[in-house]
Amino acid sequence: MVFGRHEKVQFSKIYSFSCFRPSTSDEHGQIGRKGYSRVVYCNDPENLEVGQLRYRGNYVSTTKYTAVNFIPKSLFEQFRRVANIYFLVVAFVSFSPLAPFRASSILFPLLLVIGATMAKEGIEDWRRRKQDIKANNRKTHVYREKSFSASKWKDLRVGDLVKVYKDEYFPADLLLLSSSYPDGICYVETMNLDGETNLKLKHALDVTASLHDDDSFHQFKAVVKCEDPNEDLYSFVGSLDYNGQQHPLSLQQLLLRDSKLRNTEYIYGVAIFTGHDTKVMQNATDPPSKRSKIERRMDRIIYILFSTLISISFIGSIFFGLRTSRDLDHGSYRRWYLEPSRTNALYDPQRPFLAAFLHFFTALMLYGYLIPISLYVSIEMVKVLQSIFINQDMDMYHEETNRPARARTSNLNEELGQVDTILSDKTGTLTCNSMEFVKCSIGGVAYGRGMTEVELALAKRKNVEQIDAGNSSNASDGDIVKSGKSIKGFNFRDERIMDGQWVNEPNADIIQKFFRVLAVCHTALPDVNKDTGELSYEAESPDEAAFVIAARELGFEFFKRTQTSISLHELENGEKVDRSYELLNMIEFSSARKRMSVIVRNSENQLLLLCKGADSVMFDKLSKQGQQYEDQTKNHINKYAEAGLRTLVIAYRPLDEEEYRAWAEEFLQAKNSVSLDRDDLVDAAAEKIERDLILLGATAVEDKLQKGVPECIEKLAHAGIKIWVLTGDKMETAINIGYACSLIVQGMKQIVITLDSADITSLEKLTDREAIAKASRESIKNQLREGRSQLDLAKNSSVLFALIIDGRSLTYALEKSLESSFLEVAVACSSVICCRSSPKQKALVTKMVKEGTRKTTLAIGDGANDVGMLQEADIGVGISGAEGMQAVMASDFAIAQFRFLERLLLVHGHWCYRRIAMMICYFFYKNITFGFTLFWFEAHASFSGQPAYNDWYMSFYNVFFTSLPVIALGVFDQDVSARLCLKYPLLYQEGVQNILFNWPRILGWMFNGVLSSMIIFFICKNSTIHQAFRQDGYVIDYEILGVLMYTCVVWAVNCQMALSINYFTWIQHFFIWGSIFFWYVYLVIYGYMNPIWSTTAYQVFVEACAPSPFYWMTTLLVVASTLLPYFLYRAFQTRFHPMYHDEIQRRRSEGCEAVTPSDLPGRMKDKMDHLSDRMKQSHRET
Repeated sequence: MVFGRHEKVQFSKIYSFSCFRPSTSDEHGQIGRKGYSRVVYCNDPENLEVGQLRYRGNYVSTTKYTAVNFIPKSLFEQFRRVANIYFLVVAFVSFSPLAPFRASSILFPLLLVIGATMAKEGIEDWRRRKQDIKANNRKTHVYREKSFSASKWKDLRVGDLVKVYKDEYFPADLLLLSSSYPDGICYVETMNLDGETNLKLKHALDVTASLHDDDSFHQFKAVVKCEDPNEDLYSFVGSLDYNGQQHPLSLQQLLLRDSKLRNTEYIYGVAIFTGHDTKVMQNATDPPSKRSKIERRMDRIIYILFSTLISISFIGSIFFGLRTSRDLDHGSYRRWYLEPSRTNALYDPQRPFLAAFLHFFTALMLYGYLIPISLYVSIEMVKVLQSIFINQDMDMYHEETNRPARARTSNLNEELGQVDTILSDKTGTLTCNSMEFVKCSIGGVAYGRGMTEVELALAKRKNVEQIDAGNSSNASDGDIVKSGKSIKGFNFRDERIMDGQWVNEPNADIIQKFFRVLAVCHTALPDVNKDTGELSYEAESPDEAAFVIAARELGFEFFKRTQTSISLHELENGEKVDRSYELLNMIEFSSARKRMSVIVRNSENQLLLLCKGADSVMFDKLSKQGQQYEDQTKNHINKYAEAGLRTLVIAYRPLDEEEYRAWAEEFLQAKNSVSLDRDDLVDAAAEKIERDLILLGATAVEDKLQKGVPECIEKLAHAGIKIWVLTGDKMETAINIGYACSLIVQGMKQIVITLDSADITSLEKLTDREAIAKASRESIKNQLREGRSQLDLAKNSSVLFALIIDGRSLTYALEKSLESSFLEVAVACSSVICCRSSPKQKALVTKMVKEGTRKTTLAIGDGANDVGMLQEADIGVGISGAEGMQAVMASDFAIAQFRFLERLLLVHGHWCYRRIAMMICYFFYKNITFGFTLFWFEAHASFSGQPAYNDWYMSFYNVFFTSLPVIALGVFDQDVSARLCLKYPLLYQEGVQNILFNWPRILGWMFNGVLSSMIIFFICKNSTIHQAFRQDGYVIDYEILGVLMYTCVVWAVNCQMALSINYFTWIQHFFIWGSIFFWYVYLVIYGYMNPIWSTTAYQVFVEACAPSPFYWMTTLLVVASTLLPYFLYRAFQTRFHPMYHDEIQRRRSEGCEAVTPSDLPGRMKDKMDHLSDRMKQSHRET
């Protein structure tokens, strides 16, 4: 917009500004008391009191670590894992004589694990820090040394004067002093705060509005006293002491950080709250240390293994003590070859209790291989690789914005496969932040042949031809006018009134009046692009912009606004004619009035009242003569509502001079009133003139959903995922979008909880806070009780409910006394929509659902107002939309469009959950198998503390010989393809119900490990111990038995992996068989090393094992015997009790992918049937 074009437009002369009046309530009497103690010295940095206040600077940080606390805090994160604590203790004890192996063999793996994990955490946090550096180094203009100069955001201080230009973000919470408009108004976009794209009108105090240029501030000094920093975005209480006078301040003078200046060339302001004291940062919480449910359960499994470790160590110590005490028999030693007379306390028949006690610690270290030290680092590696695949998934790449999906943390990959509830923002998350004019009803005739996404989805479900709602069914495809150039905000197609053809309609005069109302009744400002000459509009809401654009495209182009007039280019007889309308009064829209009116004088000197508003209030204000098209219009509005459209009724009324003159005087008195009931007086005056209206028709605009949103929500619902919408929008807007994206369906009963009642309103006028709170609390309690009774009455029926609650009611519903009742009602409803929610309330609702249901929650949003919600949820997903990156910076995963959530959860979530669950179960299996062979050997060797294997055999077991195959499983395995994951969304319930990582399955794998260890040890021992092992007649010795058992363990656990894998790639083959081959290579290389280093492994394979056929035959027998139990179990399960993915795999292999509910296993079938029935009901055809 060209500067100067609107500088004479003073909206304060037209608006009633009822919403801009500074509060006159008793709150200002609190200034200086607790909670209202902030004092700001404006443009007075040399004041001695400024230095004593010590307010926070404007530097902000969203990182988890700092350079100072990284090492201690990261180490704390690592040693929250009980296994790491155990290995740290073992590492220290391994330097003592109690250790059964060398200290280096346990210290090396521990340092490797801790170091790798800390490095990953540091890299991820550094990425967050780079985003913070970018934000803190933004430039703004600060008044220093009698001029405004560029300065970084982080250098801004409380009390500094700031000049912000059009389309710039506010660097802190600023008190608006003046603007480029003479009366000190400015337009602000709060997209990053409340998610709304419509512009908010802010108004400076009259006493400072005259400060229009830089020179005006040479002598400017003032003192602001206001409330302390808080998270409430919708209130501000303070006073301005300027030129010796006190002036009350309200929210209308406060410009919040991260909101954007729009439609105004510049503003002057003073910093009131900076940095983490700003309201947007007060609504943010510290980045939490999130851990997945699988990881938390994994800790409990570690506790079980610790208990097992302690138990077998205790048992071994008891037997060792008993056997040691028996070695001394009447002064002689039974096992004289152990030379007990030369031993220390570790083996002393004379002190068997001490020996048993010390043996207990030796056993704790020896059997420590039950605890998988490489589990955590392997999982970290797998999650990083999984994240890379998520980042590189081209099916989640948005070409228009060049934005791929991003996993900003890898800690929560498997949680994506267990989401029970999604809590979603609306604006910018479900929608595109734009309104499109698609249909209208004029004079009882419906116009507009386009179909909304809701109509298309309905037609698809009904499998019928696409017939326009409201038009005759005989309209042919050829009647629909093809569009040339796409016009933002306008998606209207109807050849009957486009291209000037409306003049041929029977009701042409009604059509003319209809579009004149749209072109005149608004607050938009025209803006002509200097380069292209294109005309665009700056409007307070997307709806208004869509109406003005629609009027322009149909021949009524609004092109100029002055203080007292609105000018149009009107199409008349095929030619453009300029018409000007004198603007006399504007009665603005409010949530209570639900309508807007303007009073104008046309070129024929006629006085006209033009009005648009909600049908709930407009039809009651029609005159008897103006109700001619009421029935037809209501019918069309109902059809538009079914199509998910937002409707407004259009009406007008001619006025006579005497009536207007009397009313204008009364309205002026009401506007100038300073009493507490000023708003009521203004509304009453408006009521007197907004009557006896003549109905013209109704508009229908579509809050355009993002591409694929309805289909995505439907697919997620069929997967059993519940979806809540938490939005800062008005209730009507939120309900409409609920219909549009099928969260609310026709026939669904609505439980509306609100405080917009006459009783509460009357109490609010008395300003008795305690009485208001008490009455509000009781009202919410009664409404919840009534909602619960409705749900109970409909329990055995197919009636579905939607819960809608506004922000004020939510404040009380989230109190401890009502929280459980609210959650009970909300969980019982099919859909939940929370309107007018503040960022803090979004976070509190998320916390309530997370803690109340104890199931995985996912929050998704796109603005700074969603940050608290994203951080509170188990998983935070940020939409990298067109405006702002705050949500992305605070999220765990980032996607460009809501529809990508379907693939992120149903494909990557399912795969990651399955892979991690299988990986952990297999880890415990292989370590129990290995650890218990040590125990059985110890039992056979009188619990002497002698390990069955060489030190480095044991150290490398989890590092080289069994780690790579399990990593390949965690990265590449698939039970079904991505296409089938999307085709059968119920498969996702395997993760929600935790079928693959429940206690029976975990204990089953543990039992399989114990069984495998018994088979390996006892077959190896019993088949070799009593016969010659080599051709020269030598029997097996300790070193050879260790190699034989270890070989069988390596073969068995790797072949077990091969049996468990569903999807083989060459990488899996390479890692599985390569790990086994590497064991033999290692044996040869290590065996050739000096005996000082190789000890018991010296030449054992080349000279003893490899030449012996018995070694190879025993290995084959043991491995086959070990795998047989699991093979038989899986064969029986797949045939008689298959899981859902087993059925899909079987049908796919048979060439028939259709899976019916009767094909499901028993327990799962019941759950899936119940879930499927509920989903069908909630998405039944309207």
